[in-house]
Amino acid sequence: MLEQAREYKQDFMQGHGKANAKDKITRQAPGMRRKLTHEGISALYADNPIVQNIVDIPAEDMTRHWFTLRMKDEQLARDIMGRLADLKAKEAFKKMRMYERMRGDGFISLGVSQKGKFDIKDPLKLDSLLTIDYLHPFSSMKVSEFLINDDVFDKNYGKLENLRINRASRSGIQAIETQSLVHYSRVLHDQTRRLEDEEQGMSLLETLYDAITVLDTSLWSVGQILHDFTFKVYQSKDVENLTKEDKRELSMIMDFMFRTEALAIIGAEETLTKETTPVSGIKDLLDFVWEYIAASARMPKSVIKGQEAGTLTGAQYDVMNYYARIASAQENEQKPHLEQLIRMLLWAENEPGGRIDPDKVEWEIKFNPLWSVDSKTDAEIRKIVAETDQIYISNGVIGPDEVRKTRFGQFGVSDEFKFSGDDADWQRIANEVYGKWKENGTHG
Repeated sequence: MLEQAREYKQDFMQGHGKANAKDKITRQAPGMRRKLTHEGISALYADNPIVQNIVDIPAEDMTRHWFTLRMKDEQLARDIMGRLADLKAKEAFKKMRMYERMRGDGFISLGVSQKGKFDIKDPLKLDSLLTIDYLHPFSSMKVSEFLINDDVFDKNYGKLENLRINRASRSGIQAIETQSLVHYSRVLHDQTRRLEDEEQGMSLLETLYDAITVLDTSLWSVGQILHDFTFKVYQSKDVENLTKEDKRELSMIMDFMFRTEALAIIGAEETLTKETTPVSGIKDLLDFVWEYIAASARMPKSVIKGQEAGTLTGAQYDVMNYYARIASAQENEQKPHLEQLIRMLLWAENEPGGRIDPDKVEWEIKFNPLWSVDSKTDAEIRKIVAETDQIYISNGVIGPDEVRKTRFGQFGVSDEFKFSGDDADWQRIANEVYGKWKENGTHG
């Protein structure tokens, strides 16, 4: 029967039946960790575009505008940046962070040429480097064992010392798998979430699993509401005399006719009504789901939903905070890996500049700005700044020449304003304006 053939949602929130001990929603148990397998993580990522955004967008934001290498020898800096482009370092670092968020650990293998014979299980000697040949990002799926220093009295306590990596090659349709011990100096390792008693990093999707569950169920529920949003009720005394087969046939015919024809012809004692599913309160429930997702991922809803990257509209403080976290991750987590790679390029004998001791030259990594405001907001900011400058000039805080030099220097209108906006700046400027106003009022 049509009533029995109704679609039933078999999602992972329902466990093994209502009130079953394995059903985490009906029998909640806080602190009961759900550990995901690599297969489960892959399935979540492949099936859910919101999960893909949560994993991919921060990794893209960390590398989108890349960085500037500052050196006294500007030509050497340009050559090194050119080599990084040849090695596709930007893409490799983006994928390393994607793997870290998705699986807990992201790696980049450092393919190098060295003087003499060497083994990848041995430490990488910088003074024997000839060239950097390739950068290959990979995840913890390739790692069978993490060898970490567990001696709490050792200076390297908690640090990764060696990896046992699966190195598979294919011969026709048969895969030949070997394992190799690799010294940590031959890889870059990105890991931000690791429990003290574990070796492998924790996937971000483990902490998001419940939120993803509710989001998946919300999507299905909204689909069901939309499907059944409007339905018709046909009332007739003749229905009681119909067989099951007649009812099924009548239902199919009426379902087709009432979807395609605007006119219904019925008897005098028959009734046809249209019912609508109430949806009051649905928006609040869906907003709660989105708020929980955003809080769990530490990403604003607008960013998760795909707001244009790097653009702010008005006072989007949540997006500003998000980019502040990205900038912090660049400095604290990505920068050390970039510095290690650049040091290797400087040491390598056949790379640009020849062999250079990185400690004997001045160089610095400066990340490029992550965001800018849209044209409307930019115009509003400049208007406010111009009005503020006018107040300063009128009260004698600064002169017109100083404003002209600051705002319209040799490079045109300044894109950066030196005012930081903290309490000290506010107090200092307020005192200066009040003092000048009082002074002018006294002389006037």
